[in-house]
Amino acid sequence: MKLSSALVHSLTLCIFMVTLPHAEHLPLWITGLCAMLLLWRVYLTQTNSALPKRWLLFLITLTGVAAIAAHYHTLFGREVGVTLLMLLAVLKLLELRAQRDAMGLIYLACFVIITNFFYSQSIPTALFMCATLLVIVPTWLRIQAPSLNLKPQARIAGTLLLQALPLMLLLFILFPRVQGPLWGLPQDAYNSTGLSDSMSPGSLSKLSLSEAVAFRVSYADKAPRRDQMYWRGPVLWNYDGRTWTRGTTGYSNPPRFTDTGQNISYSVILEPHNKRWLYGLDTAATLPNGARMSTDFQLFSAEPVNARIRYEMSSNLSYHANVDESPSQLHRATGIPARLNPRTIELAQSWRSAHSSDQEVVDTALRYFNQQNFSYTLEPPLLGENSVDEFLFGERKGFCEHYASAFVYLMRAAGIPSRVVTGYLGGEFNALGNYYIVRQSDAHAWAEVWLAGQGWVRVDPTAAIAPERVARNLAASLKDNAALPFMARNPPQWMSKLRLNLDAWSNQWNLWVLGYNPERQFALLTRLGMEDVSWQKMARNLMLGLALCIAAYALFMFKHQLQRHRDPVQTTWLKFCARLAKAGLPRAGHEGARDYAERIAQARPAAAASVRDIAARYVSLRYGRMPGTAELIAFKDAVRMFKL
Repeated sequence: MKLSSALVHSLTLCIFMVTLPHAEHLPLWITGLCAMLLLWRVYLTQTNSALPKRWLLFLITLTGVAAIAAHYHTLFGREVGVTLLMLLAVLKLLELRAQRDAMGLIYLACFVIITNFFYSQSIPTALFMCATLLVIVPTWLRIQAPSLNLKPQARIAGTLLLQALPLMLLLFILFPRVQGPLWGLPQDAYNSTGLSDSMSPGSLSKLSLSEAVAFRVSYADKAPRRDQMYWRGPVLWNYDGRTWTRGTTGYSNPPRFTDTGQNISYSVILEPHNKRWLYGLDTAATLPNGARMSTDFQLFSAEPVNARIRYEMSSNLSYHANVDESPSQLHRATGIPARLNPRTIELAQSWRSAHSSDQEVVDTALRYFNQQNFSYTLEPPLLGENSVDEFLFGERKGFCEHYASAFVYLMRAAGIPSRVVTGYLGGEFNALGNYYIVRQSDAHAWAEVWLAGQGWVRVDPTAAIAPERVARNLAASLKDNAALPFMARNPPQWMSKLRLNLDAWSNQWNLWVLGYNPERQFALLTRLGMEDVSWQKMARNLMLGLALCIAAYALFMFKHQLQRHRDPVQTTWLKFCARLAKAGLPRAGHEGARDYAERIAQARPAAAASVRDIAARYVSLRYGRMPGTAELIAFKDAVRMFKL
């Protein structure tokens, strides 16, 4: 059977909609090739031209696969698999000849929908995929029943999707959850985002241009001040003259805290970043379940954070940490590269000679940053081999990583143990959900110095140059914030409110849909009365629930079919007889309609005419010609208006 032009256009629209969201992830040349092939298919349909020869399609396919292999250097993995699938789905349109091909394309479109969730599970993505289904299902119905018009197709498609909702909810609640995504191969299953375990000039300033959410925080009680919201991430010890790295940090000697105070409890919803570290306020008093703290107070999970997770913890905002730090750690925190940055070393040693205490050297360095015309910028100039010298005595323009790096270098040159700490600072409050949003643009770097009698103390040199960065936000600290994303500046109030509304919806979506992990599933099923939850019990209850849903649906359809095929004339007559029976005049089993009407007429002379009229209408409609709509309506009206 030849496929109609309308059906081919519908199938083309299906493939276009399921592949459209992939345009931003695919290589540009693949996106262009797919667009050209789709337009070619539309042109062939519009002009009623012959489809391309199979050898030509084979040549295009072979060339496309070879180009994809050359681009990715492999034919395995998530990225390559999705790219191949997009190309083959579009090419399938060009060999669309029979109904079997059309059905295969429908199944392929349903499968491609899933791949869109590999990159985004947001509400807009889910809504767009639902809209795509509303195109795919009517197209499938058009294949099965070509005579149906658009309106019946849409109605039946909507009915089918609504009927699937109970099964969908049942599967969502009871199907055993697996932590983390199921797709992807090891080499490209996850994307790494956010902070890394190294820092070089420009790394954080580039990250600050991203408005992506790093995590969201809800405080149990009152939130701390913004200048106390230091979210600790990777701690960097080793410096090669340009890049700071973590080095090796152990867990064997747990950190020691004394004189703790200002304890605050909160929960964090952390976005996946493919690293093992977690974020908490300085410094953790209680750890999330399964987490560990290194000797430099950094939090680590047991596995890389490849899926959104939620954890609860508490922190002490004031503390003394590792007052009796080991000599090996203190020695490690004083190392600097040899024969680099001689002017910086000379400056630090002059401060060391002039002051007797480490605290005085720290204060001198902060005054130096504050009084020597340093500026805070997202676009610092490039630095050479002696980068710290060039920064301190030449350019004097930098971002937080420049100031943290230069400050720690000065402290180490003066013999004071110090290290760089990276993380996030502050957050945007969303009153709609009563939580804070910490974005990648809140990425920050600061320093820690070890002072005798105090232990490790946080020092943020950025506060000496741009105090607004600590007290308010990044946009307020920059003289020229044009480099920032539009929403990171000072957008109109209605835009900010709209963004916070959307984020509040996204947060609920993350909590109750995307965050429905094994722990939440077990907790919900326990509240529903399922004891000793196991995957065997969930599978059994799932099968039972599916059987009940199918049985209920089958019963409903059976009843609907009975009502649909029931004779409306007989149904109306039986209603009339039932009304008379309630009045004490039941119909005998052997009585025909006319005999019954005569008996009622003798018993109730006042209603004789109405009874005889109804009986005559019934006999005419029941045993005469096929009843018309007008006659049937008149019969029903007569029965409805009848009174004894």
